[in-house]
Amino acid sequence: MKWQEVRTLYPNQFVKLHILKSRLHGDKEIVEEVAVVGTVPDENATRELLQSKGNELVYHTRRIL
Repeated sequence: MKWQEVRTLYPNQFVKLHILKSRLHGDKEIVEEVAVVGTVPDENATRELLQSKGNELVYHTRRIL
């Protein structure tokens, strides 16, 4: 799923994502496709992010990925 689709389906929420496809551009990783693992309540977002491993991350849909 593309990030814009995630933002449309889960507006103004933290979501836990699994990165399916990405590429390096200089020193930055550009994420191209993700799978949504689930939504994360605001109060648990930092804890979930710190527990994420490998290709998982927690991000707010208000932001550009």
